[in-house]
Amino acid sequence: MTGGSRANDEVWIIGATGHIGRGVTARLAARGLAVALVGRSRERMVAAGAEAGLPGDAKVVVADSAERIADEIVRQRPRVVVNTMGAFTATAPVLARACMPGGHYVDQANDVAAVEGLLALHDEAVRAGSTLVTGAGFGVLATEAVVAKLCDGRPTPHRVRVDAVGSVAVEAGVLGAAFATGIVDMLTTGGRRYDDGRLVPSRLGADVRRLALPDGESARSAGAASGDLVAAHAVSGAPFVTATSALVPAAPLVRALLPALGRLLSVPALRRLAVERLGRVPMTAAPRPRRHSWGHAVVEWGDGTRREGWLRAGDGMDFTADVTAAVTELLARGAGRPGAWTPAAALGPDLATAAGGAFVLD
Repeated sequence: MTGGSRANDEVWIIGATGHIGRGVTARLAARGLAVALVGRSRERMVAAGAEAGLPGDAKVVVADSAERIADEIVRQRPRVVVNTMGAFTATAPVLARACMPGGHYVDQANDVAAVEGLLALHDEAVRAGSTLVTGAGFGVLATEAVVAKLCDGRPTPHRVRVDAVGSVAVEAGVLGAAFATGIVDMLTTGGRRYDDGRLVPSRLGADVRRLALPDGESARSAGAASGDLVAAHAVSGAPFVTATSALVPAAPLVRALLPALGRLLSVPALRRLAVERLGRVPMTAAPRPRRHSWGHAVVEWGDGTRREGWLRAGDGMDFTADVTAAVTELLARGAGRPGAWTPAAALGPDLATAAGGAFVLD
C-alpha cells in the first residue's frame, strides 16, 4: 500500500500534550518520522515537542475542535493522523473521514460505540485506499492478539472469553477529560456480550472473575462493554463472547449500585457535569499496582477443545504508546491494507510482541 494521493509524509499527533500523546511523539521522533503536533495551545505543544526530542522548529498545527482539525487535515493532507484526544465516538468518524482518500488514521478507543463506529467505515476506507485502525493500545490489542493466536489455523470456535488486567502507574496531575469521558461512557453503556452472534445488553459488573496470573499475582475483573469484546468477536467469529476488565469494580455493594448510577448519568446535563467534575479530580503519583499488565483469553470449540493464553506487558499506558507508535510507523512506511480494522486484524497478532508484549500460551 502506497498511501494513495497524500501530498506529504507527515505524521500528525492530536493531543500531543497528554500522557499517551507525549509518549507516542517521543517514540516516533526517535524513529526518524516527520512528526507534527496538533492541539489548542502552541506554547504547550512546543514544550511537549521539546520534551519528546523534536527539533525546535518542529511543525505545530493550532486548532481547537475535531471539526477544525479535520479541515486542516483535508487542506494539508498528512500521511497518518494519530488521535489521542479521546471522546472517540464523536471525534473518530470526523477525523478518519478527513484522512480519506489515501491517508491513514489511528486511535486508542476501547469502548463498544467508538470501535463499532470506526469499523463501520470499512467499505468507505477500502474505496478510498485508506487504513483506519482503532483500539491501538492495551485496550483491544492485549486480548485480541491472544484470541488471534489461539484461533490461528483452527475452525471457528463456539465461545470466547477475554479478560483485560491492566496495571498502570499514576501520573501526578488531574484525571483529564478523555479518561473521565471513558469512565462515564462505561457506566452509561452498561454491560454487553455476544449471544448467538448478536450484541446484547448484560449487567455491568457481572461475571466476576478471580484470575490467577502467570507471574503468581492475582486480580479480580468483572464484565464490561469494551472494544476488547468487539475485537474478540471479530477476530474469532465465535457466536458467544464475553469480556471482563480489572477496571470495573468487583466489590458486591459497588456492583449493585452501578446500574442505577448509569441511568442517572444518562441524563445529558448530569453526564456533562460528571465528565467536567471527574476530569478535574487531582491524581497523586503512584506506582503501578502489579508488576505486569495481562491480556487473557479462553477459547472453546464445539468438540470440547479448550485453549487458554495470556499476553504479558509492562505498564499499560506505556504499552499503549508502544502499540500506537508501532502501528503508526508501519502505516507511514506503507504497511497495512485499506479498510477499518482493530490492530491484530490490520497488522497481525505479532504486533503485540513488536510493542514489547510476550505471549504465554497453553
